[in-house]
Amino acid sequence: MTDVTDTLYLTVQHPRPGLAIATVAGDVDTRTAETLRRDASMIIERGRAHLVLDLSQVGFCDSAGLSALIGLWHAAQAVGGAIRLAAVPDRLMRMLVLTGVDAILPVHATTSEAVTTMIADEPTGAGPQGSVDRMSTAGGAGAPAEGEHTACDSARTPPRT
Repeated sequence: MTDVTDTLYLTVQHPRPGLAIATVAGDVDTRTAETLRRDASMIIERGRAHLVLDLSQVGFCDSAGLSALIGLWHAAQAVGGAIRLAAVPDRLMRMLVLTGVDAILPVHATTSEAVTTMIADEPTGAGPQGSVDRMSTAGGAGAPAEGEHTACDSARTPPRT
């Protein structure tokens, strides 16, 4: 049985202007999906309209998590951006295929492949390069400023490795 937690972490890298890579660690479910949607939307709103979500550290994702991914796709589309998924766990990949969501959210085997494809497909905007942020917030607290690091929930446990 999967240990479901209330903890969700986003580690955000900014490899080039207009592009971010967010590594999601934890379970994306009814407890954490809104945190993912809110924090990743803030990344997009801050000028990183092209977002790669590395899902390799996601242990579980339910329909609320799937809805959050679709919501992020809409948010990126609204500002002329795009979302790509990378390193999707098998269980989540089956859900994406069964629901047809894989048709709108391109899936790549690795983050590197997703970034390379994103760069080839889209021009980039302005913004800082090469920085890494750890974003995770307590319910309703809002995303930290760039460079600030906070814990995602009341459990305050580190991401699974």
